[in-house]
Amino acid sequence: MTAPVFVVEHVRADSGGQYVLDGPEGRHAVSVKRLRPGEAVVLTDGAGRWAEGEVVAAEGKDRLVVRMSEVSEEPEAQPRITVVQALPKGDRGELAVETMTETGVDAIVPWAAARCITQWRGERGLKALAKWRATAREAGKQSRRVRFPEVADAATSRQVAALLAKADFAAVLHEDREYGSVPLATAELPSSGEIVLVVGPEGGVSPEELELFGQAGAGAYRLGPTVLRTSTAGTAATALLLGRTGRWS
Repeated sequence: MTAPVFVVEHVRADSGGQYVLDGPEGRHAVSVKRLRPGEAVVLTDGAGRWAEGEVVAAEGKDRLVVRMSEVSEEPEAQPRITVVQALPKGDRGELAVETMTETGVDAIVPWAAARCITQWRGERGLKALAKWRATAREAGKQSRRVRFPEVADAATSRQVAALLAKADFAAVLHEDREYGSVPLATAELPSSGEIVLVVGPEGGVSPEELELFGQAGAGAYRLGPTVLRTSTAGTAATALLLGRTGRWS
């Protein structure tokens, strides 16, 4: 098992090469993980800067003293993978964010698709977005990442089209016998740049959205002979792309 990851605002040590982890992260380390002197930890800002450390002391219920090694920076992986995720019902949105983060996605864009039953409006929308971001943070820690995925503000279909137009490879996951699509497993992928993948809602991507996205340069692709739910399709597609681009080699 690799060392547990803790998130700090700034990855830096004091003049003695030590860092004091306190607050919620310190409480989790001391009272939940029950870390003791000599055990290894990783401190990260979640944006690529990180350092290995060794526990020097556990003080009280929420204070961990760590001796830090040299700070490193993990470069952004290439190609970068962004998943545009239509808003699912209930807690399936957090499930999608959690598993995509664990798999290795780089960015997630919530999408208010035409056929979404769930709509983010007002205070409810802000709370839902905060849950997605908190889920990405916790899943990033759990999966031992030091660069967590960005979770953008909710996008409209036109905003998604603009994102697709800038991508080096753009795809819409869509399986419909009356609408031509090709296997994502055979698509020609870039070795660098930006891959943007659109995952529609349970009701599917509407014809108007397909046309809009097609005009932006996105092709229609399918994963396989079965139809996945919106909360699992993005994870499966991300895993496929990570394998095919060599990021999982």
